[in-house]
Amino acid sequence: MLPCFTKQLLGVDCPGCGLQRSLLFLIKGEFISAFLMYPAIYPMLLLFGFLGLNKIYSFKHSNTITITLMVSTVGFILTNYILKFI
Repeated sequence: MLPCFTKQLLGVDCPGCGLQRSLLFLIKGEFISAFLMYPAIYPMLLLFGFLGLNKIYSFKHSNTITITLMVSTVGFILTNYILKFI
């Protein structure tokens, strides 16, 4: 696992802390543990999956879907990051 440079230098978690461990849990099939480690993993996977499918097939409202998935992913990331400090 790659170390978090932000945590090493500043001593605080970055918004991406937990992503690697969450992906590892997903590979192992531990879906609930993956969500608990990094809740933004599923919206992020949906976003990247949709962007990949959109390259192959064109969707009618792809811009709206992409923006919605991006906003939800950023919302999950920021909410998780804020809740870490409470």
